[in-house]
Amino acid sequence: MLKCIKIFALQLVFFIGISTIADAQLPSTGVSSSGVLDGVYVQEHIPTKRVIQYPHLRESDVMWSKRVWRTIDLREKINHPLYYPEEPLADRMSLFDVIRYAILEEGSLTPYELGPDFDDKFRFPIKPANGNINDPVFRKRLDGFFGVIQVVAKLDPADDTPMYDDLGDPIYDSLSIPYTARDIIRYEIKEDWFFDKQRSVMDVRIIGISPVVFYTNEETGDIMGTKNLFWLYFPECRYVFQNFFVYNTSNGAMRMSFDDLFWKRQFSSYIHKETNVFDRTVNPTWDGLDALLESENIKQEMFKIEHDVWHL
Repeated sequence: MLKCIKIFALQLVFFIGISTIADAQLPSTGVSSSGVLDGVYVQEHIPTKRVIQYPHLRESDVMWSKRVWRTIDLREKINHPLYYPEEPLADRMSLFDVIRYAILEEGSLTPYELGPDFDDKFRFPIKPANGNINDPVFRKRLDGFFGVIQVVAKLDPADDTPMYDDLGDPIYDSLSIPYTARDIIRYEIKEDWFFDKQRSVMDVRIIGISPVVFYTNEETGDIMGTKNLFWLYFPECRYVFQNFFVYNTSNGAMRMSFDDLFWKRQFSSYIHKETNVFDRTVNPTWDGLDALLESENIKQEMFKIEHDVWHL
């Protein structure tokens, strides 16, 4: 019974959290609902900002390319603007809360399921059948991506006692314990590096981004590993990320958006996979420090290619 009460409390926190995000009216300009300006000027740059379009790229202009997968560890200090605040504030919220708001409240982002092969090819979009994001079937399906589904005994609302069917067997119900910003431990991004001979530059474009959480044993509570919740197509994300503030640790007047953060590469990451003939990640071959050293080797090889291409 205590377990059921805890789960009910977590559900209540989840719905309160969703309403808090909705009531935050983000992106904010600094003017409250009562018309009071909380500051010395109206913050209108980020809320009205437009996406900076990528330069046009033709296949014939790509002289060299490589696809890599990176891990953004949110425990690193430089990545804290992606993790904090743990609860939405009046003018900003964490990257995961922005993603959840865009999917659940606006319907402006489409998450992609990993599928049976756990790939990141954007083959299985999660969309409502009728285009209505409030469709009960669609919302119930999203519960499995934004929370942990647990099966618990169904309680009688009159006296909070377990309910039984006609055969005397207990009746069970499935409940979703939602993930919060605190549960996101890192992000994985898929990106393409290429040398554009038309502009004579080595460039990079992020293709996808995925939030990662721990998954635990339901019986023991022990951490069993990590899992990707879903993948998002990053070019689509840019139109959402551009209008949400991210904390600038250097200058409060120079507010930037999440899109600016990724555009300017103001995050720390390490490579955990590159395109290879075996389609393997770095970790199965190298562990711990050796894996980080291999990640640095991959980055150095890419740097050498950029340097050497000028001699071709």
